[in-house]
Amino acid sequence: MAEQCPNCQSTRIGKNNYGKKTAGVVGASAGAYGGYIAATAGARAGAALGAVAGPVGATVGGIGGAVIGALLGGATGASAGVILGDVLDDRVLDNYHCLECGYSFSADSGSENDIR
Repeated sequence: MAEQCPNCQSTRIGKNNYGKKTAGVVGASAGAYGGYIAATAGARAGAALGAVAGPVGATVGGIGGAVIGALLGGATGASAGVILGDVLDDRVLDNYHCLECGYSFSADSGSENDIR
């Protein structure tokens, strides 16, 4: 983390983490949707095979599979999104902000040639 603001040299620095937050939400949504779609296809196959056990077994198995698939997909998508967002925060966005003067900067903006 940058220890000083390049503008006022303050050590009171905060992080925005906009990329991490946004990509995490988008990843969770996409993962949950993808997991639900995959689980629905699996639930159809399970329902067809579960028809031998009766309609109750097919229904419970189908619903349970869809919910579990959506939850696992959402968790996987969220973690992938957070990793991507962390990279965006560190390399693309001005993730740091000075709590004294309000200046926003990235971790590598401490050079003399920084454009303000």
